[in-house]
Amino acid sequence: MPSVLITGTNRGIGLEFARQYSAAGWQVIATARETSAELAALEVGVETLDLRDLDAVASLAASIEHPLDLLIANAGTMLPETGETAADGNAWAEMMVVNCIAPYVLAKALLGRVADARGKLIAISSGMGSIAESSGGYAPYRTSKAALNMAWHSLAIEAKPLGAVAATIDPGWVKTRMGGPNALIPAEQSVGEMRALIERVGADQSGGFLKRDGSPHPW
Repeated sequence: MPSVLITGTNRGIGLEFARQYSAAGWQVIATARETSAELAALEVGVETLDLRDLDAVASLAASIEHPLDLLIANAGTMLPETGETAADGNAWAEMMVVNCIAPYVLAKALLGRVADARGKLIAISSGMGSIAESSGGYAPYRTSKAALNMAWHSLAIEAKPLGAVAATIDPGWVKTRMGGPNALIPAEQSVGEMRALIERVGADQSGGFLKRDGSPHPW
């Protein structure tokens, strides 16, 4: 039975990943800061994990004693929206931990287990993290996702000689609490298409920033 660890599974994209992989017969380790009723209803293993606690993030790998086929670093936050005040700046620093630093620390801690399975390390990024993006606003979120893309590119270089693949994926504008009601696609569609991409992504795309159809995203 293949195994996957997914962060941020109490709602939205992470919950849908947990639901779909569980239905497909995978062993799912689902992490969340708080367990929602929807997550509790799934037949998955649930681990409490707050990505702001880097000690907890780094130590999580010690509880996994078997090869891990897939890591999906999904958890993230969009707040603050601006960096205009000292309070915004402090929240921005916390966002960098949640959206970039903690996922990388977790991936490094799990790299040996993923390499044992010759598996994959996937981070959920955003088109807003592309420096080629022409719209403005949301500077904190944009910088956190651009940093995640760079961290994962470096991770891919470290993972390559171990036989593991690492890539970031833009899920599109998805109808979740974060994406809002005006978003273009439901979580079921986005996750289904990302799962198909994850299944086929190989060493030739390792280190890439990909749209969910597998085409390269401009950095």
